[in-house]
Amino acid sequence: MALGGDLYQFGPFRLDQVAGILYHGAEPTMLGQRAVSLLRLLLQNAGVPVSKDALVEAGWGELAVADNNLTVQIAALRRVLANAANAESWIETLPRRGYRYVGPAVATNVPASRIALALTLPEKPSVAVLPFSNLSGDPQQEYFADGMVDDIITGLARINWLFVIARNSTFTYKGRAVDVKQVGSELGVRYVIEGSVRKAGGSVRVTGQMIDASTGAHVWAERYDRSSEDIFALQDEIALSAVGAIAPSMRKAEIERVRRKRPESLDAYDLVLQAQPDVDTGMPAQVIRALALLERAIALEPAYALAHGNAAMCHHCLFLRAGLQEVNRTASIRHARWAIVHGQDDALALTWAGFSIGMDAHDRAAAFTALEAALAISPSSALTYILGSVILGWGGKAERAIEWSEKGMRLSPFDSWTWAAFDAQAMSHLLRGRYEEACRAAYKSVQANQAHSITYVQLAAALAKLGRLDGARAAAARVRELQPGFRYSRQFAGVRCAPALAETLGSALRDAGLPE
Repeated sequence: MALGGDLYQFGPFRLDQVAGILYHGAEPTMLGQRAVSLLRLLLQNAGVPVSKDALVEAGWGELAVADNNLTVQIAALRRVLANAANAESWIETLPRRGYRYVGPAVATNVPASRIALALTLPEKPSVAVLPFSNLSGDPQQEYFADGMVDDIITGLARINWLFVIARNSTFTYKGRAVDVKQVGSELGVRYVIEGSVRKAGGSVRVTGQMIDASTGAHVWAERYDRSSEDIFALQDEIALSAVGAIAPSMRKAEIERVRRKRPESLDAYDLVLQAQPDVDTGMPAQVIRALALLERAIALEPAYALAHGNAAMCHHCLFLRAGLQEVNRTASIRHARWAIVHGQDDALALTWAGFSIGMDAHDRAAAFTALEAALAISPSSALTYILGSVILGWGGKAERAIEWSEKGMRLSPFDSWTWAAFDAQAMSHLLRGRYEEACRAAYKSVQANQAHSITYVQLAAALAKLGRLDGARAAAARVRELQPGFRYSRQFAGVRCAPALAETLGSALRDAGLPE
């Protein structure tokens, strides 16, 4: 029976049809596109013979090819399966008829984030806070429930001895029935917090429970009924209760670290919550929409650090992806400086601000002063490490960039920003002449985010350095499609690319056919 779907999982392998990549675990294989096309057809008809004619049509279309071309591609496919998992026997030859897939069962549309990762538990207590269910009956209140969880995560992350998974990973479970033990295994944490929010009129009911994922035992459960006027105190109370359940003997001083300054205006707070998803996309159309909300929040509360930090990130995205206009660069730096002035206790605001200062003001020393301040407040801030790795990568600090990217991805294995961490790794490996590693990282970056032109820039460069010019030119074509005005010399100047990296990337991109 034929299968449908963009993703096929079989054994330790995953075939992504959209990207045309076969993965072994989380690692992309080097399987060619014709062999990928053949594998796709075999998986679609798992357990059923597929004729040679059908396979030739899948791999070569209407081209007339000799039988040995099919034999060569099947051999290449078997070789990749054998090298990765000793699984060449999964493709059965049917003499004079064709071939048949006889390996493990094939699952379709398995999300990439559900690939099993062998994550060991950190030495210190570890926790993941899953999205709370919105029981209000009003879809427009989703942002309110999500904001509750964001504040709980932020509060917990301020505890130095606690390992906290970032919200971008935990929110991949939003809207799904989950097995807490599986969540603990996939995220590499001991404790999982889940709950629900019901907001009606001026009242809010929040329920929460914490479970030991290794045993399934309930560690803590509570219900809170409050007026919405007390929402900030309520968020603090839930975070404090969770931390206290993990370590009842913790010092009072550690508990107090969870408390932080709150914006005085609930309206401003709501506006920032509503803007955040669009900010996180990093795409011009969406960040323009987010800026309208953020400007309203700043008008209501001019010293709101997180609103300024988000606005800085929006203007950074517009600067790099919408024409390198000086007005956006200036606005990015201005909002970043206000975020630093007003956000001395806000790790996220400092992270956005540090990134803008490093990338747009080209002051990397000041950027890392802000990022290190963010980590002092919130040692589990994955985004701080990920964005720091990008600054380090463009600055030519290859080994440190890789170190920071790996720290960020460990704190948030399924983060929506992992593409940026892989991007930092790709340029760093390129700078060090490790072209195969650069290619693998670039493929992962493309897989994680196919909407950003910079991911294809790194892929084009890596493929060119490996002499795979057809692939490099295809990636370059995708860059021009996503960013028609792209000129690599202007892009390098925009981020003040380290001279050695600019030389390495520039020569490769020239070979790939991208304009200087």
